[in-house]
Amino acid sequence: MSKCKHCIVRHCNALNVLHQEELARISRFKETRLIHKGETIFEEGQKLNGIYCIRDGVVKLSKLGINGKDQIVKLVIKGDLMGQRSLFAQERTNLSAIAITDVQLCFIPQDEINTDVMKNGAFAKGLLHSMADELKASNNTIINIAQKSVKRRIVELLLHIDKSFGIDKEGMLNISLSREDYANIVGTATESAIRILSELKEEKCILIHGKKIKIINQEKLIKTN
Repeated sequence: MSKCKHCIVRHCNALNVLHQEELARISRFKETRLIHKGETIFEEGQKLNGIYCIRDGVVKLSKLGINGKDQIVKLVIKGDLMGQRSLFAQERTNLSAIAITDVQLCFIPQDEINTDVMKNGAFAKGLLHSMADELKASNNTIINIAQKSVKRRIVELLLHIDKSFGIDKEGMLNISLSREDYANIVGTATESAIRILSELKEEKCILIHGKKIKIINQEKLIKTN
């Protein structure tokens, strides 16, 4: 089992401020898990008894809409935490978490988190800061859906994936999403996402090979409305 004090990803979240003895205690009680692509980590309405720290891979957080379709709320990446809002609100989670790629994560039990929150003010502040960032991101998503065209939202999603996840040796975006995933993230119909991606291909902004996409003219893509 890897020790938290040697883990690089903790420097990306609130765990970074914990003292050596606190990290050693968490290391004794945490569970390290490997989640395969497509597997569910937790489901909407589930009671979480701790938080998850992503060591590697990508997870989609989604909510089931009244029409029975999943709305992807966020892509969670290496270094991100999941479950802290539900834990501190003492509510069942309102989102589902599904692995987009193979994912390595650590599960830290609630008792260990509560101990550090009570004893380490900087850790508590860090968790509050991360939850505030999530709320800000949610507000921005609402504004984008209200004020930006579907095409612009898809363009910004492509640019975000490029910036956050990079490209493979062929220059393709490292994260391969289905057309339905693109639609769910930006809040549109799958047919609209398919049409807009085809338009961007015809405009020679991107290349498409199955689920894989390559940005071939970033400057032109940035200027697309």
